Amino acid sequence: MTMTPLEARGCVESAATAARARPATTNSHSPTELSHPLRVAIIGGGPGGLYAAALLKRLAPDRQVTLWERNAPDDTFGFGVVLSDETLGGIEHADPVVYEALQKDFIRWDDIDIVHRSTRQTSSGHGFAALGRKRLLEILHDRCRSLGVDLRFRSEAPYPDWLAQAYDLVIAADGVNSSTREAYADVFGPQVATHHCRYIWLAADFAFDAFRFEIAETEHGVMQLHGYPYAPDASTVIVEMHEDVWRAAGFEDLDETESVERCAKIFAEALRGRPLRSNKSAWTTFRTVVNERWSHGNVVLLGDAAHTAHFSIGSGTKLAVEDALALAACLEEQPTLAEALTAYEAERKPVVASTQRAARASLEWFENLGLHLDQPPRQFAFNLLTRSRRVTHDNLRLRDARFTGAVEREFGCPPGTPPMFTPFRLRGLTLRNRVVVSPMDMYSAVDGIPGDFHLVHLGARALGGAGLVMTEMVCVSAEGRITPGCTGLYTGRQADSWKRITEFVHAQSPGTAIGVQLGHSGRKGSTKLMWEGMDEPLPDGNWPLVAASPLPYKPDSQTPRELTRAQLTDIREQFTAAAWRAARAGFDLLELHCAHGYLLSGFLSPLTNRRTDAYGGSLEKRLRFPLEVFDAVRGVWPEEKPMTVRISATDWAEGGTTAEDAVEIARAFAAHGVDAIDVSTGQVVADDHPEFGRSYQTPYADRIRHTTGLPVIAVGAISSWDDVNSLILAGRTDLCALARPHLYDPHWTLHAAAEQGYDGPGVVWPAPYRAGSRRPQTGRTDAPKPRLTLGT
Repeated sequence: MTMTPLEARGCVESAATAARARPATTNSHSPTELSHPLRVAIIGGGPGGLYAAALLKRLAPDRQVTLWERNAPDDTFGFGVVLSDETLGGIEHADPVVYEALQKDFIRWDDIDIVHRSTRQTSSGHGFAALGRKRLLEILHDRCRSLGVDLRFRSEAPYPDWLAQAYDLVIAADGVNSSTREAYADVFGPQVATHHCRYIWLAADFAFDAFRFEIAETEHGVMQLHGYPYAPDASTVIVEMHEDVWRAAGFEDLDETESVERCAKIFAEALRGRPLRSNKSAWTTFRTVVNERWSHGNVVLLGDAAHTAHFSIGSGTKLAVEDALALAACLEEQPTLAEALTAYEAERKPVVASTQRAARASLEWFENLGLHLDQPPRQFAFNLLTRSRRVTHDNLRLRDARFTGAVEREFGCPPGTPPMFTPFRLRGLTLRNRVVVSPMDMYSAVDGIPGDFHLVHLGARALGGAGLVMTEMVCVSAEGRITPGCTGLYTGRQADSWKRITEFVHAQSPGTAIGVQLGHSGRKGSTKLMWEGMDEPLPDGNWPLVAASPLPYKPDSQTPRELTRAQLTDIREQFTAAAWRAARAGFDLLELHCAHGYLLSGFLSPLTNRRTDAYGGSLEKRLRFPLEVFDAVRGVWPEEKPMTVRISATDWAEGGTTAEDAVEIARAFAAHGVDAIDVSTGQVVADDHPEFGRSYQTPYADRIRHTTGLPVIAVGAISSWDDVNSLILAGRTDLCALARPHLYDPHWTLHAAAEQGYDGPGVVWPAPYRAGSRRPQTGRTDAPKPRLTLGT
């Protein structure tokens, strides 16, 4: 965990004072042309700025390093700092003196306690090291002084423009409210997102014996405590709750002392009846800072000035220290300052982006904590531990096999069975495992007829072990195709070709189910094949498009006609006829495609449905036609076979479908008998802005599952069997649909079983493939070398 960042610097030094402070300038070269900057100015005396100062001075003793800090040396905000083994390893290699000093003061522990509804679950093997923030700063102060760094406390730094002219390098480590960043905002391009929880940093005068998460369900709503020791007699305590709960509980009207006393009373059991103390503590809202660029000329951002990541994954101080290590290394490695700053940004940005994605997943989990309160205690604890997606089922099992095994048993995993290989039942269909081959358009049909390519494509993935293999979107009419290469179910010849495929799957891969996804392209039809130009209109041979409203998908797309009542009836009958053919073709499951901006999705989104009749306006009216189609299809689809619906749970665009809307959409389909919701996102409008990342769509499935009680299928950058096990065991989804991994490896599920040493009923190797059921040996892979290694 990190501490509250330093507040923004104010630049109040007069021009005359700045002029007197100006160091002598003797180098005639531009600062960015220097190979090793000799005059370095650092703004901000937090851990990142101090560590950068020590490293740069140690690398070049003749270098002039000056650091300005507006506060006194012993002023600090927050109480304890947690550092990971990875960060400590970097410090050890770069500066053993600092590492040894830290080692003497660290408090170490391995356990995480999660207390909810008077039940404590403990997970071990996590390996934490913490010390007081004040002590960390003292160690860095001493190191800087011993190396000859000019530390100027109680001093406002000169203006950035002046520093940039007077020094070869200016490091802005001035925190989340960085005035340096704001001075060059047009260059750095900062984006600041404010989130939905309030929190306050406090301390207790005793040491927790574990990292403790405690959940309090109050009359005003759920609150949580994050606590950890940082000294033999002291712990950091963070109290957090949603903004709505904070206001309902009256904290808005309490002063600092009253807030502290109230928090101690709420979490009296965790605190063993002891009081809490503050240090200029105030309720605040976390803000995620992202910058398009990290440097401008010879000015570079570091730590919270460049980026922030939520404290619940312990990242702020870690990221700042690692920034300092990388910056120092790049300055040594690159021939010019400009190249060094470019290399620093190129190295650190992907690492920080990954951390921020994990941090956002964690903070959103806590923002929506109420969704998970009714989970069984061990599953709730597992869910909390894996919330950021960085801790997974596999590495948690390595850390604490006892705890993970208990969660698996409570979930219902037979001995030796990974969660992904447990069965799941939908209506009369039992899937032997939780893996779904996601629908993927192949654009390889002729006149809508699936051919040998589709037989091999779907047959190979059925042989590959997945519990359910889905077709691409199969179109209900020729006019409902996306491209000329899309398959259909609007003729008998097409149905016969599909039957050939389903019979192959059922005969050659017994136990694998095959499902069909029915859809209509709507305004996204009559386009080129994907590899010829995705969503681009055909140069010739176009067919007319229809949609909820006459809105083109892209500026150069064909404008569709708004569907009349009579045309709505015709299209509903097309879906019904296609469903009847699908049943005759032998499919085990039918999915109605109401996502990604195709016809039915176009009715659901307010961005694409501008109708003023009974099929437009409120969400209830926008649902009307998709529900009519669902009812018609359900009426001809065999009663014992399940039906699912794929939705876009958010449009990733202002004014579009929201996560709350998605819950109501799911509820509406549930009332009409849907068996599961396949939860995707986006692709409804061309100018959407998805927040991509590993398993990035899963939170939407999680919300629908826990709000409605419906089974869900999660999709979206789920790439490993470890992800599947983690999501299933945490209760965030019931099934996982994977697309690209199955393009990369048709036998992905079989290989997942082999890599986990699983050989049971959840996956069956075809007899001709059994000789390959053991994972081949691989060559040795050496660990990466330390980022920066210096002598003592």
